[in-house]
Amino acid sequence: MTTIVRPQQGIRTFVRRQGRISAAYRAALIELAPHYTIPCTGGQLDLDKVFARQAPRILEIGFGNGAALYEMARQQPDHDFLGVEVHSPGIANVFVNARRLGLTNLRVICADIHTVLQQMIPAESFEAVWIFFPDPWPKQRHHKRRLIQPVFIELVVNKLCRGGILHLATDWQDYASQMLKVIASQPRLVNRAGPEQYSARPRYRPLTKYELRGVRQGHVVRDLIFEKN
Repeated sequence: MTTIVRPQQGIRTFVRRQGRISAAYRAALIELAPHYTIPCTGGQLDLDKVFARQAPRILEIGFGNGAALYEMARQQPDHDFLGVEVHSPGIANVFVNARRLGLTNLRVICADIHTVLQQMIPAESFEAVWIFFPDPWPKQRHHKRRLIQPVFIELVVNKLCRGGILHLATDWQDYASQMLKVIASQPRLVNRAGPEQYSARPRYRPLTKYELRGVRQGHVVRDLIFEKN
């Protein structure tokens, strides 16, 4: 039986930093939402019905501007991709590029990932879950808001197929260290790089503008790749 785990009550792991959104993006949100959005109804999804086929599936949590998501969907048309994000500009950017590239294997949910995983996603639905550059909440007093916590990783593992991959990346050293410790404590996950080691960036993970900006500022990007046993 799948264990339902919940975040600490009252603690949010994100802030809606919407910023400015262009008229074109506002129009895209209205026009393209019916094609690419899965409504957050709270009911469990039939992903075969959503994508109108059976295929290996990948989930990206917090996809930002969506560059990695739509680029990987373009590169792997034999896979289905689901992205979960709460920020409208990034969602609009995915819609615009999905239409430009003619993608049919990409869908988006605009909601808190805890709600999505607890209520909408069946167990063992994904062959991979990506979490690239989650908000580091750098101040010590805000560390409790970081997404990567034991309760959350337990929830994610329940949605991975056996042999599935959990892949994270961050350019904040102390967050990387916390991630490594938290995920290594999950008994159903094995570090592909070896105990207490980071992985090299795999070729399938595209370099994003956020990552390149961090590298120019001297940040070191660390990838963590774990496999469900």
